[in-house]
Amino acid sequence: MKVILLGTAAGGGFPQWNCACALCARCHRGELPARSQECVAVSGNGRDWWLLNASPDIRTQLLAAPALAPGPGLRETPVRGVLLTDAEVDHTLGLTIMRGGTGLTVHAAPPVRAALTADLPLRGLLDRYAPWDWQDSTAPGGFELAGGLTVTAHTVSAKAPKYVGGPDPDAPWVSAYRIEDAATGGALVYAPCLATWPDGFDDLLASASCALLDGTFFSADELGTAVRSPDAGQPLMGHLPVAGPGGSLAALARHPGLRRIYTHLNNTNPLLDPSSSACAAARQAGVEVLPDGSEIIL
Repeated sequence: MKVILLGTAAGGGFPQWNCACALCARCHRGELPARSQECVAVSGNGRDWWLLNASPDIRTQLLAAPALAPGPGLRETPVRGVLLTDAEVDHTLGLTIMRGGTGLTVHAAPPVRAALTADLPLRGLLDRYAPWDWQDSTAPGGFELAGGLTVTAHTVSAKAPKYVGGPDPDAPWVSAYRIEDAATGGALVYAPCLATWPDGFDDLLASASCALLDGTFFSADELGTAVRSPDAGQPLMGHLPVAGPGGSLAALARHPGLRRIYTHLNNTNPLLDPSSSACAAARQAGVEVLPDGSEIIL
C-alpha cells in the first residue's frame, strides 16, 4: 500500500490566514515550511487512489502529487473516491473542487451523509454535476476498495460540526479507518480526530503497521497561550492533546513496534518547529512529524 500525506495541517492550514501568532509569523518569514490542510491518498496498486478526507486545498494537493496526475484519457483520473472521517468543513469542502468527476464513490458514516444532505447540502449540489455513489462506511464487515484494499470504520467520537443544529449526541460523527493491503498485509490506521483515547483503540493500533494520528494540539493550554483564544479552557474543540499524562504521546508508548505519525497540526502547535522541545520529545518517543508530500509504503 502506498500512502501520500497530501496535507498535514489542521483547519486553516499553516500559516493560518488570519493569525499572527509566533509560529505563523515565522512561517511568513520563511523560517518554517508552510503546510496545507490535512488530507491523505492511499492506493493498493499504484493505479487506483482513494482520498482520506477532501480538504479545501485539494486542487493544489492533487497537482503536487505526480501519482495522482490525470490521464491517460482527457478526463480520466486515478482518484476513485473519498473516505470521510467526519462532516467538518475542513474535511469536506474539497468535494466541491472535485465536482463533475464521474464514477466517484464517497464512504461516510450515516450522520455525516445526513449532514452533507441537509445542514451543509453538498451532496445535492455535487450530484447535479455528476451523480456519485454515497456509501455507508460503518456497514458491518467493512468494505473493499478498488486496488486491493480492505477497510473497516471505527467510531471514535460523537463530536458533531458546529454548523449542525441539534445533533444526536450519541451518533457516530467521527470515525477512524483501518485500511489493509490484502497483498502485503500492511495496515494503516487513520485517525486525525480523537477527542479522547477511545475504548478498544489500543487493540486497533495493535493490529496495524502504521498509524496517522491526531496531533492537532500539543498541550491542553495551547490556544490560550498562543493566541488567547476564546476556546481556551474548552476540550480543545474535540482533540486530545499530545502532551500530558492523559495525552496521546503517553498512550502511544504502549505501541513501540508501530510506526506512529502525527498529522492535523494546528497553527499554534510547537510540533511545527523541528527545533522545538516538543518535536524533540516526540522524536525521543519514536513518533514522527512528517512534511506535506511525504510517501509511505506498507
